[in-house]
Amino acid sequence: MAELDEVIAAVTSSPAITAKRSIGLVSEVLGASGWVEGPGDDGAAVDVNGSTVIACGEALWPPFVRADPFGAGVAAVLTNVNDVAAMGGLPLGIVDTVVADEATARTALEGMRYASRLYDVPIIGGHLTISDTSPSISAFAVGSADALLSITHVRAGQDLVVAACTEGSMREDFPFFPSFDERGQDLAQDIRLLAEIAGKGLAVAAKDISMAGLVGSLAMLLEWGTFGADIALEALPAPRDVPLARWCICFPCYGFLLTCEPDQSDACVHAFTSRGLSAARVGAIDTTGVITLTADGRTRPAFDLTAERVTGLTRFPG
Repeated sequence: MAELDEVIAAVTSSPAITAKRSIGLVSEVLGASGWVEGPGDDGAAVDVNGSTVIACGEALWPPFVRADPFGAGVAAVLTNVNDVAAMGGLPLGIVDTVVADEATARTALEGMRYASRLYDVPIIGGHLTISDTSPSISAFAVGSADALLSITHVRAGQDLVVAACTEGSMREDFPFFPSFDERGQDLAQDIRLLAEIAGKGLAVAAKDISMAGLVGSLAMLLEWGTFGADIALEALPAPRDVPLARWCICFPCYGFLLTCEPDQSDACVHAFTSRGLSAARVGAIDTTGVITLTADGRTRPAFDLTAERVTGLTRFPG
């Protein structure tokens, strides 16, 4: 019971979830938009002569860039390949922009090189400005998809599956759970597994668990349709030596939320576990608009999408 209360307290006070509300500024300025009838997915799906191209981008948090430029370079690649994968895509290349002093830029690029080799995704271009101003790193990815995973496919009655690499150790300075040393080169195929899952129809929607943590990322997945879900904490894949409250608000190196038709959930879970990853059905999608957490027979609300939004992004009507 105490653990459930700790998780709820961590989620409701998470600054990373609060920070997502600023994304609504995009709709305030640009108006309603719909990349895949969304918005809200991790990237944009663009039809190019009958083929689906995935495009996405990420700006790294400036305090992280200053504190750990190598780690920021790694994250620039990691976040983009995760976003492509979350849409059922295969990552094809990374383009980066770096503004920093020479030492910081060199270290950040070394981080990108390391991650590029780890994930088997080439860095195909970019921009570099050497400057003594505060360092800034952004990166962008292009990918392709034969079958699209999209939040617009979420429906009540679908199962919620969580898949993650639970091998690793939590950083002390940032809420990030890396698995690079433990998982190594396997991460390249782990990322490409979601395209296989999409192609086989084992899942219909996905979102990577990123800075907003598990519950915040789930809220973003469900926000478009104001859906709800109940998560059974006992079923949640999690590292043994990390407090559950911390795990639920961290950014794992490899972590995804997927929605599946009930007759496909077991096969979806098996696709991950057969590779040595952790995965489980942890709940189901409903129409309540409320995300609840359950443990030891107790259920408590963690996020109410009928009362508050995560990003506040708006879409084209219809």
